Amino acid sequence: MILQATDLKKYYGTDENIVRALDGVSLSVEKGEFVAIVGTSGSGKSTLLHMLGGLDRPTSGTVVVDDKDISELDEDALCIFRRRKIGFVFQSFNLVPVLNVYENVVLPIQLDGNEVDEEYVNDVISVLRLTEKLNSLPRHLSGGQQQRVAIARALASKPAILLADEPTGNLDSKTSQDVLGLMKVTGERFGQTMVMITHNEEIAQMADRIVRIEDGKIV
Repeated sequence: MILQATDLKKYYGTDENIVRALDGVSLSVEKGEFVAIVGTSGSGKSTLLHMLGGLDRPTSGTVVVDDKDISELDEDALCIFRRRKIGFVFQSFNLVPVLNVYENVVLPIQLDGNEVDEEYVNDVISVLRLTEKLNSLPRHLSGGQQQRVAIARALASKPAILLADEPTGNLDSKTSQDVLGLMKVTGERFGQTMVMITHNEEIAQMADRIVRIEDGKIV
């Protein structure tokens, strides 16, 4: 088990004004699994992803990633753990505009002061069909290409788990299918565990397993 969330609750407000964004969610993910969490806007899926990735802390409950209870870590330790163990792919590509494709991909590894595994990184870049674009700046890339760079960057540091938040939200449907297909291929190729949230049923079908969330609960 690479990821285990137990009885996660995230409440905002107090008394009669309380909002239960998450209301007792438990979820486990096996190593190498590709899980889609599906829900409408306001269902709690983004909140859940933020808890799983240590971007926000639950009101109660625990999250264990790669045998580490991240709820016990202080902010500094959590920041280091996230950088080393969790890859993030967001709807907005979050690329550094003044860096080329290759520099964007290896940036998190260099920030951590680690050696870049050139062979592995080049393999990821090749699978994501970015080899021809290594020296291009983000502004010279299409939306689909920018999202593939973001996926390559998330995979480059060999995270224990990759979390994707509506990764195709800014892409048209054909590009979405293309990007998701490549994401699935890279996941299988490198034995990567992936959890993706989406409101798009068609995209969710590409995952190994679909988890549905409504009103802060898994249904």
